Amino acid sequence: MNRITDHPILGPLEEAEMVDIIVDGQVMQARKGEMIAAALMANGKNTFRKTVKREEPRGIYCGIGRCTDCVMTVNGIPNVRTCVTEVEEGMVIQTQIGSGEWQ
Repeated sequence: MNRITDHPILGPLEEAEMVDIIVDGQVMQARKGEMIAAALMANGKNTFRKTVKREEPRGIYCGIGRCTDCVMTVNGIPNVRTCVTEVEEGMVIQTQIGSGEWQ
C-alpha cells in the first residue's frame, strides 16, 4: 500500500470505512470518500489512461480536474476525471485508451 498514514504536518491518517472497487478486473480496497486517483495510487496503480496514437501512459498531473490526464472509464462512462471523483462501493474502473468508448 502506497498510502501516507502519518503525515509530518497533517498528522496520522484517521480511520475510514473501506470499500471495494474493481479496476481493470482486479478488486482493490479504497477509503470511502477519497478520490479515485488517490485510491489507485495507494494501490500501486499510476497509469490511468493511454494516448490514442502511441498508447503512452498517463496518470495524475494537475490533481484538480483541469488537465484530463487522469481520465478513465468509470461504470461504463468514459472521460471521468478520477482526481475529482469519489470512489463508491462496487465501482468498475477501466484504463482508457484515447477518448474512450461508451459501454
